[in-house]
Amino acid sequence: MNNTGKTPVSLGLLGAAAFMVIADVRVIDPLLHIIADEFKVGVGSAAIIVSAYTIPYGLFQLVYGPLGDRIGKLKVITGALTAFAVGTAACAFVPNIILLTLLRFLTGMVAAGIIPVTLAYIGDNFPYEQRQAAIGKYLSALVLGQILGGSLGGIFGEYLSWREIFLVFGVVSLMISIELWRKIGKLNNEQDSQVPFGWATFRPYFQLITQPTARTVMIGVFIEGFCLFGGFAYAGAFLRDRYNLPYVTIGFIISAFGLGGLIYSRFVRWLVGRLGERGLMGCGGAFMCISFLAIALLQNWVLFIPCNILMGLGFYMMHSTLQTQATELAPEARGTAVSLFAFNLFIGQGIGAAALGRIVDNYSYVPCFLMTGIAIALLALWLVQQGRSHHA
Repeated sequence: MNNTGKTPVSLGLLGAAAFMVIADVRVIDPLLHIIADEFKVGVGSAAIIVSAYTIPYGLFQLVYGPLGDRIGKLKVITGALTAFAVGTAACAFVPNIILLTLLRFLTGMVAAGIIPVTLAYIGDNFPYEQRQAAIGKYLSALVLGQILGGSLGGIFGEYLSWREIFLVFGVVSLMISIELWRKIGKLNNEQDSQVPFGWATFRPYFQLITQPTARTVMIGVFIEGFCLFGGFAYAGAFLRDRYNLPYVTIGFIISAFGLGGLIYSRFVRWLVGRLGERGLMGCGGAFMCISFLAIALLQNWVLFIPCNILMGLGFYMMHSTLQTQATELAPEARGTAVSLFAFNLFIGQGIGAAALGRIVDNYSYVPCFLMTGIAIALLALWLVQQGRSHHA
């Protein structure tokens, strides 16, 4: 660990890899209705492709974190991105939803080795007082993925084909991975923790969950993933069913979520100084709750845009704070700690999408959004209270 504030590989190149992963996830939001129609299944049933991606994404964090600590984080990131590129491109050629689900499962497995391991890599190279700002810069690439992923999904869904976007993403990801391999070939000096890889490698997971602060962070991010992304997965289908909007319009509306994240990344230093960690989580939860309630109850799709921006801002305020705390839970095995964090986020998202899909299919979208909004508000209150307790 150098903690000098400089990384051997630029945040821009690492951010490009993160951009592709997030864009690949978010491109599904405006396309879910199209995919459901093509394969003649309900929207809630088609959401299996969301869970098929996010659940293995979460599960395999438990492998990639220790592996990154052992053989080198850059090697893990680049190998995973290469496999991700191949799997994403293959999604363009599936004949049925079963094979699409299988490919999304396999792609989720390898995508798990990119963003969380990169966050651990940043943690190794930036001291804590600079880390939230560095993570905020890195998150700007994720935000652009949020924005352009939904927008491109809507454009391809309206004018081209949902299949072609996966082919484009696969080719671009492969180009980024080639550049990363080239950088690694020049370095050959990454300092990695010499942690034996075996069953003993997973001991830090059990040690982490015995810490009160770690339990709070992990429970918090699980509920955040379950509620926010589990519910938001149905935003595109909701706009199509309720307002019959064109898919390209839906894509741009959903992308407003990323604009909220862009606002956060621009003002992260000011927000941290002004609100502190507890203030960020409390305000972030309130913003997400208000947004979900407004989406559910207001009868004008135009209002969806400011609500989505507010939701994105609220998410990044809460999530970036939890993420920064996670990078300091186990400094001697930071990849392991960050991977456990991502495990909980994406397992929560996968279970949330599946569980809330049953509510959407049986009771409609409004109860789904009302429940998630109220649950996020309660989560924020709990996190603020736990923060006070831990501080005391």
